Amino acid sequence: MRWYVDAMNVIGTRPDGWWRDRDCAMRRLVDVVERWAAAEGEDVVVVFERRPSPPIRSTVIEVTHARTPRPNAADDEIVRRLRAEASPHEVRVVTSDRWLAERAGLLGATVLGSEAFRSLIERP
Repeated sequence: MRWYVDAMNVIGTRPDGWWRDRDCAMRRLVDVVERWAAAEGEDVVVVFERRPSPPIRSTVIEVTHARTPRPNAADDEIVRRLRAEASPHEVRVVTSDRWLAERAGLLGATVLGSEAFRSLIERP
C-alpha cells in the first residue's frame, strides 16, 4: 500500500506553534513518518506545498513538494501522482481537504483524515 500524505494538513492538526518555524515542523513530521514507515514497512510519499529549507532527504520515505509553491499546491501534486498510479485503489491519501478527498476517492484511492493519520503514526 502506498500513502500520499498532504503534509501541511498533518502538521496543522496540532496547534503547537508550528507556524513560527514551518521548516522545523516539516523536519519533525518527516522524522515521525520515517520511524513509522520503517517500523510498519509502509511506502510513504510526503508532499509539501513548497521545498523545505534546507531540503529534507530520507532513505526510508519519499519527501517531495509541489512544482510551483502556492496554497493547495500539494493537493494538485497528489492528484497528479494519483492519476499516474497503475493501481490507485491500492493507495491511501492522507488529507483534511474536502476537495482532495473527493478527487482521491473518485480516482479510486482510500482517504484517511489527517488527525487519524497523526494518531496512527504517533502511537506508542
